[in-house]
Amino acid sequence: MHRRILVPALSSATGHFIAQRVSAVVLAVLGVWLVCSLIGMDSFEHGSMRAFAATPLNSGLLALLSVSMAYHSYLGVEVVIDDYVHLPRLNSMAQLLSRAAHLVLALVALHATYQLGFGT
Repeated sequence: MHRRILVPALSSATGHFIAQRVSAVVLAVLGVWLVCSLIGMDSFEHGSMRAFAATPLNSGLLALLSVSMAYHSYLGVEVVIDDYVHLPRLNSMAQLLSRAAHLVLALVALHATYQLGFGT
């Protein structure tokens, strides 16, 4: 009986821990890619950046970087809210606002990536 109570909480915490680590590794790899790509560019003028973002591989990796960054941030803020907001209603409201804010930020970043590479 005691084991049954602990296992769901443990599996949820383990899943969250793994998601944080996986998203951190994805961000590290994409961060190295971005820095190496930017170092190899001749200029950072708007036209050069548009040409960089217009290639399918680069735009896809920039989009993945944006979504991964928003997701990793959401996971971290979720832990902070759980650790420091103890009132259940306030915790639920803070989690909902965090989720909405991170979703909006991810969508804005995706839209900006699209506009940079393919917009007029």
